[in-house]
Amino acid sequence: MSDVHAPQAGAEGTPDPGTGATPAPGFPGVEPPDGPRVVSTEGDRGDGIVRCERCGASDASLNVATGMLRCNFCRHEWRTENALASFDLDGAIGDLRGVVVGSGTAAVTADPAVTLKCTACGAEVVIEAGVQARCHWCRNTLSLTEQVPNGAVPDMVLPFSVTKADAVTRVAEFVGKRKFFAHRQFKAEFSPENVLGVYLPYMVVDVNTRARLTGEGEHQTRSYTVQVRNAKGETHSERRYDADVYDVRRTFDLHVDDLTVESSTERLDRDTSRTSNNVINTILPFDVENSVRYDPRYLQGFTSERRDVDVDGLRGAVHQQVRDIARWRADETIGFYDRGVRWDTTDLDVQGERWVSAYLPVWLYSYLQTRKDGSTLLHYVAVNGRTGETMGSVPLNWPRLLAVSAVVEAVGAVAAAVLWVLS
Repeated sequence: MSDVHAPQAGAEGTPDPGTGATPAPGFPGVEPPDGPRVVSTEGDRGDGIVRCERCGASDASLNVATGMLRCNFCRHEWRTENALASFDLDGAIGDLRGVVVGSGTAAVTADPAVTLKCTACGAEVVIEAGVQARCHWCRNTLSLTEQVPNGAVPDMVLPFSVTKADAVTRVAEFVGKRKFFAHRQFKAEFSPENVLGVYLPYMVVDVNTRARLTGEGEHQTRSYTVQVRNAKGETHSERRYDADVYDVRRTFDLHVDDLTVESSTERLDRDTSRTSNNVINTILPFDVENSVRYDPRYLQGFTSERRDVDVDGLRGAVHQQVRDIARWRADETIGFYDRGVRWDTTDLDVQGERWVSAYLPVWLYSYLQTRKDGSTLLHYVAVNGRTGETMGSVPLNWPRLLAVSAVVEAVGAVAAAVLWVLS
C-alpha cells in the first residue's frame, strides 16, 4: 500500500495559475557518496547450524497449518521473530534518507557453490546452490544461514499458510471453470495434484519521495447542440462542448510502503509468446509485514528460486511504479477538471529508499504446450501461498472458441433483425 500527504499546490476545485512547475531533475541519486547503509540480517546464526529450542535437534520444518516451525523429533513448535521489527527495518518511511538495504540484497555472484563446516563433527561439506544439506559423516543437518552472495539466502521469508490440499482444490476449480474452451490435450493431461510450492525471490521496497506533476486539464463551461450537414447534404444533430484549458501542477510527498518486485530474471521475462509469467503478478499482494527472519527450515518440503537481479537492476522498474502511483494519487485531486487532465511530466525527488530481499510463497501448476509450428508456451496457474488468490493461463481450443463466437455473433445479428422488423 502507499501513503501520500495532501497536495501543496493546485488544490482540488480551483484552477491552477501560471504555466506549471518547473520539472524536477529526473531521478536524483539517493545513494550517499560512501554507498548504501547495510543492515545485517544474519544475526548470530552464521555458523551453519540451527537447533530445536527444546531438544536440540537440527531437523525441523514448517507446519503450514499453524505457520510455525515444528521439530521433526520432539514435535515442539515455535514462531520465528518478525523480520522487519527484529532488524528495525519498519521505521517511518518519511524519515528515510539515502539508501538502506538488508544484507541479503548483496550483489549476486555467478558461482553458487558454498562450503559449510559441520559444527557437530567438523567435516566440511560443499553444496551447490542449495540452502540445506546433511553432513555425510554424522548426518547432522547443515543450514545455510550465512548470507553468501549467491542469491540463495534472503533477509526474510514469508511462510506458506495455504496448504497443498487447499491449493490443489483452488487450481482444480480455476481450470474447471475454463475446461469447455481448454485444449483437448491439456484436459486429458491435467492433474492438479502436481502443483508445487515455490518460494519466489522478491525485493520489498519502501520509497520516500517528493512527486511533481505538470499537465493540462479541461473544465467544461457549456454544452450545446448544432445541426451539421454532411457531404451528401443530409442534416443531423451533433453535441458540442466548450471548455477552459488550464495548466495543472501537483506537488506532494509520497510514501510508498512494501512495494514488491520480482528479483529473478526468469520471472521478469514478460515475453507472452513463451511464458505466462504475468499471471503471477495478478495474485498480489502478499502480507510481507508478517515475514519472519530467514530460516532455511521454512523451505523444507518446498522448492525455491535464487535471486539473480541486484538492486541497481531493479531501481528503474521501482521508480516507474512509483511514478504510476504518483499519477494515480494526483488523479484523486482533480475533480474540478471534469474533462480530465493529461499529465505531461511526472518527476520524483527521491529522499530515501529501503530494500529488503524476501522469499514469498506461491503454489504453481505449470503446463508446457507444444504448438503446431513446434514452438512452446509455458502456462501457469498460480495460487498465493498466503491469501489463496488464484489466477492462471489455460491452453485454448481455438476451433471451439471460434465456432462459439460465430454462433453468438449470428444469434446477435438475428435478434437485431427481429427487433428492427418489430419496430
